[in-house]
Amino acid sequence: MSDPIACPQCTLPNTYADGALMVCADCGFEWAAQTPAEPSVVVRDSNGNVLVQGDTVVVIKDLKVKGSSIPLKQGTMIRGIRLVTGDAEHIEGHSDKIKGLVLKTCFLRRA
Repeated sequence: MSDPIACPQCTLPNTYADGALMVCADCGFEWAAQTPAEPSVVVRDSNGNVLVQGDTVVVIKDLKVKGSSIPLKQGTMIRGIRLVTGDAEHIEGHSDKIKGLVLKTCFLRRA
């Protein structure tokens, strides 16, 4: 059993969990229970370089785009990428001709 968490208001250790909240049995104070931090997901391109929010990437091979008759050609630049939360294999971005792309990182390299 883990050590009880002290109440932030009265500092007494007589607390218990109630769903997503912690409750102090002595003073009745309620606060959000802290969840353990998730390990951050590291997103890497096809060469192993770390990608971060806002990077510019280049498509390394011709890709067919679902819902569009225009393919993404090799060498197309995707500027200002957004990382998908909790997913190390996909990024979101826009090309000059196609908006709202979700791309696999294995087909991209950092510019």
